[in-house]
Amino acid sequence: MDKTLAILLTLIAYKILLVIIGLWASRRTLDNDDFFLGGRRIGPLVAGISASASSSSAWTLLGVSGAAYALGLPALWLFPATVSGFLINWFLIAPGLMRLSRANGYVTLTDAISGERSNALYPLIVRVASIIILFSFIFYIAAQFQAAGDAFASTFGMSTTTAIVVGAVIILFYTLLGGFWAVSVTDTVQGLLMALTAVVLPVTALIAAGGFSGLAAGLTLVSLPHELSATGVHAGIAGFGFIAGTLGIGLGYPGQPHVVNRFMALRDQAALRQARMIAVGWAIVVYAGMLLLGLCARVLTFEFAGSGEQVLYVAANTLMPPVLAGIMIAAVLSAIMSTADSQLLVAASSVAHDLGKLRRGVLPRLATSRWVVGGVCGLAVLLAIYAPDRIFSRVLFAWHAVGSAFGPLVLMKIMGRVVNSGAILACLVTGFGLTVLLHSRPDTPGDISERLLPLLLALLIAWFGSRYAREE
Repeated sequence: MDKTLAILLTLIAYKILLVIIGLWASRRTLDNDDFFLGGRRIGPLVAGISASASSSSAWTLLGVSGAAYALGLPALWLFPATVSGFLINWFLIAPGLMRLSRANGYVTLTDAISGERSNALYPLIVRVASIIILFSFIFYIAAQFQAAGDAFASTFGMSTTTAIVVGAVIILFYTLLGGFWAVSVTDTVQGLLMALTAVVLPVTALIAAGGFSGLAAGLTLVSLPHELSATGVHAGIAGFGFIAGTLGIGLGYPGQPHVVNRFMALRDQAALRQARMIAVGWAIVVYAGMLLLGLCARVLTFEFAGSGEQVLYVAANTLMPPVLAGIMIAAVLSAIMSTADSQLLVAASSVAHDLGKLRRGVLPRLATSRWVVGGVCGLAVLLAIYAPDRIFSRVLFAWHAVGSAFGPLVLMKIMGRVVNSGAILACLVTGFGLTVLLHSRPDTPGDISERLLPLLLALLIAWFGSRYAREE
């Protein structure tokens, strides 16, 4: 069996599995609470792995390994940046959001942060929150489609457009069928595949590089990007900017709707305690593995066309036996594609659930939610085809835009502070709008301004515009 045939057969088997999961989940999806939160009956394994996988996506497999290949040792700052985000989310945000969601019947993150419906600004807050989620997540979803489409195109010789459309149709099918249940279970399969790959492939690459001694000998401590090649004071400032900007990634985790909705869907406290350990352990394995892979590839001096985001595919093709390499690439590519389902569901919930309440004053029908999923998927496909961009930069832009807008308000909610409606609106607009503005300008070292400034300003607005609930 050659590699191409192995990839094809693995893809077919994986897609059949996704469809079966969608059919199974459709029997458990009777209303919008089931479609968007799985009836709040999600167990620890599914919650822990699916939340981790949906927060990581193509950025982890391709972007992190590519960053380590391009930057060398400075890319190791991505490890504390990302793992700290998991710790913040699961130990600080998850318990409070789970409790508040059950007590108040929250279905979406917008429900949780938008304040009292009696406030005059409530409809505007909901509309602004929905626009932010839709805008950012269409970019996020497009990055997933593009990552898988490029790889499928190079493997099978089909056009990138065809590859993107085929993958999107399959994702759309099982998401429409089973909603949150289908998305969570398929993301669990995806997360387990990512963890397996993050162990097997980096270990193989490390052996090829001569073990840890060979890796250390081949790396240099001054392997900084060209923007950081200054000396003296300027080098120190640039280095601090790079590190601070990188660590800013972890601060965006509390504001990610497609991640924190798993907290709202957990069935009980026991499930939460188990899920947090699973999720943090998964993050340590996967991010460490992808960084190790990129560093080993740097020492092995792989030669290939294109960006460093192709490191994973090149390493698998170069280091693994043909059939095993084909199976691994197929499984990882399928996993990348299925990541988009969580963002699809959240984007749809912003329109169908949040905006639907404003239009009719009642929850929308399940059919409406499914139509919105299809529309968002279509827009993401068009963006991936007609406006391609680097996966790393596109995902981080969407990540920070959403995280800076919603994260401060989530933190205030968990701390028991009541934010007034004017501050809620200002926080959303500042966090999102400033991220977009800074993203459109030339990058600073490590993107410290884009990754930290909008979040910090939004946090200050939320703090000074709030008070503790007991002071009412």
